Amino acid sequence: MQCPECQSTHINKNGHKKGKQNYICVRCKRQFVNDYQSQRGYSEEVKRECLKMYVNGMGFRAIERVKNVHHTTIINWVKQAGELLPNCYAPETTPAVGELDELQTFVGSKKNKTWLWTAVDHFKPGILGWVLGDHSAKTFEPLWEIVSKWNCYFYVTDGWKVYPMFVPEGDQIISKTYMTRVEGENTRLRHYLARLKRKTLCYSKSSQMLEYSIKLLIHYLKFGDVPIPNQNPRNHFR
Repeated sequence: MQCPECQSTHINKNGHKKGKQNYICVRCKRQFVNDYQSQRGYSEEVKRECLKMYVNGMGFRAIERVKNVHHTTIINWVKQAGELLPNCYAPETTPAVGELDELQTFVGSKKNKTWLWTAVDHFKPGILGWVLGDHSAKTFEPLWEIVSKWNCYFYVTDGWKVYPMFVPEGDQIISKTYMTRVEGENTRLRHYLARLKRKTLCYSKSSQMLEYSIKLLIHYLKFGDVPIPNQNPRNHFR
């Protein structure tokens, strides 16, 4: 056993603290319990397991019941991981046909609707760009700034009135039949993330938490893994 402060092995027992054996370092007089390290933080493997459970449809409290990790700790891991991730991914090859769609969800209550706008390559899996907000042109505009650089031959949409404000005349095809890729990707998001399901008790209390969750899920679906935050989550409680 080593002192967590000075790494000395000259340790003596020093009573009990909250039912656990307490120790004191003879050199620096630091007091600690035997499972000090586990109290300071969790291993990367535990973080990875919890985050993967989250992006596979489990809510925070359900993960807490299974892994014995407090739900606020998991929430902070999601926040920290989300801060590491980008808002879009550059396509490997320039899409010839782009698909655009909106997924409706809510924040705080079902009266407060919000939309996730997504953009994909018609011929390849994966969401390349997305934006979160209301159903207006103002929300869609930053996504179009990304998509317009693709210079697609045409764009497939569901005909929402915002699209003609941005898509050049003659370049838009309105057809649910040819939107199978983007609708399939949006369905995957609902399937994997509990807070996006149509009937769920898991819901977003803030737009920021929804944003972090979506970024984490899109990354997971693209790469099959999750980024592991390095900071001690106990320092990030809010």
